[in-house]
Amino acid sequence: MDLRDDLAADAWRLVGRQHGVVARAQLLELGLTRGAIAHRLRTGRLHRVSSGVYAVGRPELSRHGRWLAAVLCCGPTAVLSHRSAAALWGFHAHAANAEVTVSPEVRRRRRGVAVHCGALAADERTVHEGIPVTTVARTLLDLACQLPASRLERAINEADKLDLIDPEALRSALDRYAGRTGVLALRSLLDRHGFRLTDSDLEVRFLAIVRRSGLPLPDTGTRLNGFRVDFHWPDLGLVVETDGLRYHRTTGQQMRDRLRDQAHAAAGISTLRFTHYQVRYEQRHVERTLVAVAGRLRAGEREGSCAP
Repeated sequence: MDLRDDLAADAWRLVGRQHGVVARAQLLELGLTRGAIAHRLRTGRLHRVSSGVYAVGRPELSRHGRWLAAVLCCGPTAVLSHRSAAALWGFHAHAANAEVTVSPEVRRRRRGVAVHCGALAADERTVHEGIPVTTVARTLLDLACQLPASRLERAINEADKLDLIDPEALRSALDRYAGRTGVLALRSLLDRHGFRLTDSDLEVRFLAIVRRSGLPLPDTGTRLNGFRVDFHWPDLGLVVETDGLRYHRTTGQQMRDRLRDQAHAAAGISTLRFTHYQVRYEQRHVERTLVAVAGRLRAGEREGSCAP
């Protein structure tokens, strides 16, 4: 008689939901005795993954199975967290070792598992794909303590693209973590990409950059190829658009941006995009980019005029 014969159907449903992994406590609750568990271990029907956690049927586990095994072996308060949680959600690469957060009073060390101790509120925990895990907002806060700004920004972008959380919701979630490590890093990124100048202030600051660059002043707020453009150099065939929220746009907004850029490209117009934050705080970068692109466009015009 194999494990399938003597475990009830609901037990197999549990194993299926748990990616082929089961805890010893769960088997005891299902009615198996300690001797029955030991027998199945000897006969290869159960395979020890770690203390009190087994793979059912075969020893090989999927990545999800390994993650859940790491959570189960760390006790009932454990959840997948940090880089492993981000990998489960789909917005960060998988870490070598599974990362798990447990309650502060829990003192467990498990081989191959990075255990973090921390108090998690009920609304910071959830279940995703059958695995207890920190919420997206809490996961991003934990990542902010581990990743450099460039990789943290990439994780926020990916979470947004996956519709897991948007910058405004993340900003609101951070209010509860005032003073915590990682909040400043997240807020600085959100402020950077959510920063928006008024139309008049934007124009004043951008035109000041243009004057310093030595370029002629562009037309402002005109229509071109059926679209309103922010700044336009007709002689160069160059358009500059400024985006207030770079990485959170509705599908309709994204499509309109694509159509506008495609219409300009079809008409031989080059398009540059800068954020409001860049216009306000990264003016040297904006100026260098403008000068480089304008120089390339002028060189292209000269080559064209010399063609036979």
